[in-house]
Amino acid sequence: MTSDQPIKIAIIGAGTGGSALIDLFASSPGMEIVGVADKDQKAPGLQRARELNIPVTDHALGLASRKGTGLIIDVTGDPGIRELIEQRKPPGSEVLGGTAAKLLWSLVQRESQIQAQLLQADKLATIGTFSSGIAHDINNRLYLIMSLAENLSGEKNSKVIQEHSDEILKAVTQIRTIVQELTGYARASTAESLEDVDLGRTLDEALKLVKYAMAHHEVSVTKDHAEHAIVKARPQEMLQIFVNLITNSIQAMGENGTLKLSVQNKEDAATIMISDTGCGIPSSLVDKIFEPFFTTKKPGKGTGLGLHIVKTIVKK
Repeated sequence: MTSDQPIKIAIIGAGTGGSALIDLFASSPGMEIVGVADKDQKAPGLQRARELNIPVTDHALGLASRKGTGLIIDVTGDPGIRELIEQRKPPGSEVLGGTAAKLLWSLVQRESQIQAQLLQADKLATIGTFSSGIAHDINNRLYLIMSLAENLSGEKNSKVIQEHSDEILKAVTQIRTIVQELTGYARASTAESLEDVDLGRTLDEALKLVKYAMAHHEVSVTKDHAEHAIVKARPQEMLQIFVNLITNSIQAMGENGTLKLSVQNKEDAATIMISDTGCGIPSSLVDKIFEPFFTTKKPGKGTGLGLHIVKTIVKK
């Protein structure tokens, strides 16, 4: 194997540990998962492998004996399987199992937990950025409710009472919608399966959330969405990507500017472009923008997690 060839990896065992390893290796450069084996066809690791178009099998020893495999990882915890793998593995292959595999699994699980915590922290920080816009939207409706309620005091005209009641109900419904949108976005993501995600619709949903960041900006928005631009992804993660990128664009433009959202659809790929008329990124900082906690914003204005989270999700 030359240095520019990927390390070919076979994973034996597709339980929780196998799933975590699949996510790690599938997104790591220089590595290729050639197959995942488990007797239980409903094992979570097999489902994850199918989502990523990785070959799956119930014949562990057949996979372990595949020529060209550089590393066989046994996470079954069965000493008997380990011995059989050692007997069947092709020349030059290495086997990682037992305590070593358990240690690797523990480290991968820990990294996964940290990433989930960062994703959640980023969501909450984003809502914090929207706070003044949220307060403005809710307060406007509360003032309207208060004014209408005061006008109803002593009102005897049934038509006026009905009109005011309808307006109060409408304002309350709008406040409820705001709260539902925010709590839905802030909720910690579960291990969603990959599903069809309409990119144009998800961009529009992100724009609804980001409108709170636009409360004190004169920003015009232009959209060019191709129809039926569908990708396999986790909906909440795609939404988080778009919210982060659109928020960055708005903040980069200051008080006014133009935000352009575009979705182009081809036979085998979809392209999303989010562009703005802001200040741009200095060439000296381009290599740093995806580093966690790196930010050029003033203290209290950004966590430096946004673009790091975007890159992490896209790699997945």
